[in-house]
Amino acid sequence: MGRPAKPAHVRFFSQTRIADNGCVEWTGFRDRDGYGQFRPGGRDTTKARPHRWAYEYFVGPIPDGLVLDHLCRNRACVNVSHLEPVTPRENTFRGNGPARVNADKTHCLNGHPLSGPNLTVNAGKRGCRTCAKQRAASYYQRTKAS
Repeated sequence: MGRPAKPAHVRFFSQTRIADNGCVEWTGFRDRDGYGQFRPGGRDTTKARPHRWAYEYFVGPIPDGLVLDHLCRNRACVNVSHLEPVTPRENTFRGNGPARVNADKTHCLNGHPLSGPNLTVNAGKRGCRTCAKQRAASYYQRTKAS
């Protein structure tokens, strides 16, 4: 039979450490993206993200349609005071990934403004109307000659 399983919260806390910056870091297994994995019900149960488990254990359910944002930017942190439920869009724009970098751009690579009448949006991607016109004129000149 073996020994009885330890309660989830005991196993959870045995895999954390308190960092100098106030983060409670997950020391158990982490995936390649830096997020931890935890099996609240023991070996034979499904995996959970430790930060999500901690939030639900100490605070309550994560509201539908929201995700947890690590305010400390540490994906291994399970400190519930460092977690905030936000929309996926808000979480993306708070990060430093490509979506955030592109959203912060105010001008195209050629220095034209990405706003007002010069802004085009095609399939959710912003573009520069001036550059598009220049590309079209260049293409027309190249194809006209042949």
